Amino acid sequence: MNGTKKKFKLQRWLPFYLMALPCVIYFFINNYMPMAGLQIAFKQYNVRDGIWGSPWIGFENFKYLFSSSDAWIITRNTIGYNLFWIVLNTVLGVMIAIFLNEVRGKTAKKIYQTFILLPYLISMVVVSYLAYAFLSEQTGFINSILKAVGLQPIMWYQKAKYWPVILTIVYEWKNIGFNAIIFLASLVGISKDYYEAAEVDGATKWQQIRKITIPMLTPTIIMLVTIGMGNIFRSDFGLFYQVPRNQGLLNAATNTIDTYVFRALLQTGDIGMSSAAAFYQSVVCLITILVFNGIMNKISKENAMF
Repeated sequence: MNGTKKKFKLQRWLPFYLMALPCVIYFFINNYMPMAGLQIAFKQYNVRDGIWGSPWIGFENFKYLFSSSDAWIITRNTIGYNLFWIVLNTVLGVMIAIFLNEVRGKTAKKIYQTFILLPYLISMVVVSYLAYAFLSEQTGFINSILKAVGLQPIMWYQKAKYWPVILTIVYEWKNIGFNAIIFLASLVGISKDYYEAAEVDGATKWQQIRKITIPMLTPTIIMLVTIGMGNIFRSDFGLFYQVPRNQGLLNAATNTIDTYVFRALLQTGDIGMSSAAAFYQSVVCLITILVFNGIMNKISKENAMF
C-alpha cells in the first residue's frame, strides 16, 4: 500500500521535477561547480600547474588589500556610497511609487513607468558616454552653459570633489526606476478598502501614507534593504570605472574595492590576488546579511527574510 502511494506521488510530481530540472542543472553548472575555484584565493596560481597543481600560500593573497596605502580609501568609498545609496534608493523609490500609484490614467501610468525604467536597461558604457557629453571640458553641455553666461568652465575629470555628487546622480538616474517599480507592484496589492475606510474617518492623504501605505510596504522595504546590505562590500564596476573614464586624479572619490582589484590585475596579472578580494567580499557580504537579518528578527520577526 505504501509503495503504491509513493508511486502515485512520484507520478503526480514528476512533471514538476522535469520542469525544474533545466533550472537545477543551470544553477549547478553556473553557481556550484565554479566554487571549486575558490581555492585560487589561497594559492600562488600559475597556468602551467593549473588550479589543482598550484602551490598553497595561505592568506598571502589577502595581504595586499590591507597592506596597501589605498586600503582605507577603497573601503571607505565602497561602504560609504552603498550605505548612502541604500537609504536614498529606498526613500526616493517609495516616493516615486506613491506618485505613480496616484496616476489614474492607464495610458499615462504606462508611459511614466516606461520612461522611469528605461535608464535601468541602458548599458553603463552608454551611460558613461552620456555623462561625458554633459561633463566634457571642451564640448560638454554644462560647460557650454557656463561659458554662455560668462563663467569659467569646470574641469570635471580633474577634480575629485565633484564626483560623489556626480556618481550619486548617475546611479540614482539609472537605478531608481527599478526600485520604484518593485514598490509600485507592492502598492497595487494593497486593498482599496483601507483607504476608503480612512477617508470615511477623515484621514488626510499624508495620514493615509503614514498609517497605511508605509506599514504595508515595510516587508518590501526590508527585503530590498537586506539585498542591498548583502552587496555593501561590492560596487557597480561600470559606474566607478567607466563613468569617471579611469582618471587617476579622481581615485580619491571613485576608487572602490572592485576597481582597485581590476587595476591591480591589469598591472600584475596576479589572478590569486583578485580571487582573494572576491572571496573576501563574498564572505563579508554573507556576514552582513546574517547580522542584518538577525537584527530584524529581534525588532520584527515577521518581517525578517529568514
